[in-house]
Amino acid sequence: MHLVQRGINREPCFFAEEDYHCYLHWLQKSAADWDCAIHAYVLMTNHVHLLITPQRSDGPAKLMQSLGRRYVQYINRAYRRSGSLWEGRYKSSIVQAENYLFACMRYIELNPVRAGMVSDPAHYRWSSYRHNGLGQADERLAAHPLYQSLSQDAEERRASYRALFRSELDDDAIGDIRLALAQSQPLGDDRFAERTCAKVGVRRANAKRGRPPGEGRSADAMKDQTGFGF
Repeated sequence: MHLVQRGINREPCFFAEEDYHCYLHWLQKSAADWDCAIHAYVLMTNHVHLLITPQRSDGPAKLMQSLGRRYVQYINRAYRRSGSLWEGRYKSSIVQAENYLFACMRYIELNPVRAGMVSDPAHYRWSSYRHNGLGQADERLAAHPLYQSLSQDAEERRASYRALFRSELDDDAIGDIRLALAQSQPLGDDRFAERTCAKVGVRRANAKRGRPPGEGRSADAMKDQTGFGF
């Protein structure tokens, strides 16, 4: 499941280095409390992305509720403010791992690059890329089976993962991911989307779904006018 939560009116929700550390601390604690495995994340200036596998149906909602409450309490105390920090309910999309896991991981970890903050995802401290691509220890993360299947050797696995980042994520994949989040719809092929909507009891949107992402094409990534990314 791909989760996104934004600051009110796209205002910042991180103000100092300590804030990022605090958020990651509560992310790890809340994920453990509510049985959610974290595969990828990025903390941007005014929003966050998470890619998780929950072990219980209420896990994502409980995770975001617990994490959001603890972090807002910290921010309000630290900066002597009051009120909400987040822009309503988080956005979410159930992901068909076989077709979109690596596209979502790339989308999340390339956020700082699309926002013009860094030229390489390895240069950004507040994401999962350094762990997934470089092997830097990050006890918050759990490897997805498809990530593990890249290679039995850890270094070869990381090298294969880094190779996915040599080309830009194409516009079709970016558009599919954003549309699924905006509409709270499944991200995957037609059969997966229809089956998932039926299972969870929601109506499938009529928007046309793009094809699964390819690795061979390159396109200019869209960039937020605020400079904070998506």
